[in-house]
Amino acid sequence: MTLHTVPTPPDTNDQRMWHVTVTVNGEHMPVDNVRAALERLNLEHPFLLEARYSEERAEIRYWEEAQDMATAAAAASAMWSDNAVTAQLPAWEVVGLQVLDHSTYLAREPLRSVPSGRIAPFA
Repeated sequence: MTLHTVPTPPDTNDQRMWHVTVTVNGEHMPVDNVRAALERLNLEHPFLLEARYSEERAEIRYWEEAQDMATAAAAASAMWSDNAVTAQLPAWEVVGLQVLDHSTYLAREPLRSVPSGRIAPFA
């Protein structure tokens, strides 16, 4: 089992690590189809830390490397649509976006031992 770790910020001043949470919502889909789509996304892009899902909503958490928050937010808001065809993602829209710098994320979130790429239904 691979344990989730928080990446160290890069040494250069050009790029920083941003913790991103993207929430998407849309038409009802069979939960097995949603899970399969998230598994394909995880295989194509192993950046995925964690994904939670239901028949009408999904939340994806991952690290984005970018120069500033605006760049990280732009990449994050396009992530779902950019991968919609190849991962066969549901035609849902982004309804929530959270972007935190590395130190803010660490101050808010306790370090957890979560398998990397964990995909689970909402509790």
